[in-house]
Amino acid sequence: MAVVVWVVEGTWPACVDAARAHAPEGAEVVLLHVTGHDVADAAHGAFAGLLGRGHPERDPGTRVEHLAAVSAESLLQAAAERLGRPCTRVERTGRVEREVVAATEGADLLVLARDGDRARLGPHSLGPASRFVVDHAACPLLLVWPEPAPGLTTMPPPPPHHR
Repeated sequence: MAVVVWVVEGTWPACVDAARAHAPEGAEVVLLHVTGHDVADAAHGAFAGLLGRGHPERDPGTRVEHLAAVSAESLLQAAAERLGRPCTRVERTGRVEREVVAATEGADLLVLARDGDRARLGPHSLGPASRFVVDHAACPLLLVWPEPAPGLTTMPPPPPHHR
């Protein structure tokens, strides 16, 4: 069995705990982190457009990319330690939602966390990237709350024509 655990800042402990609890012994566990291009691209673009013509060594986008890689490595290391069993650590770069979906090819399970409005039940508890992954992943999903789930009283009421 191949289990992919999507490691995201702020929600990764719940995902790792869920994998530890639900992935059978001997399962191949892949801890996946994806760094988006958006911040580094913005820094590259601002530098090229306004400040840095002719001085690529001063491009802050390069430093942002380096810091992102160091942060991702640290996050994956912490996740591996929390998992406490053999695993593979994978860092990808690109459109986050598409990279996660691509990483699920051939997987038997993807573990991810809710990342939207976690104060109430409902569709807004998923952010745009997670919603895309839920809609497009080619394997079963284990969707976890990063903290205790809100109560049933937070569920939105049905539309008026369905009451």
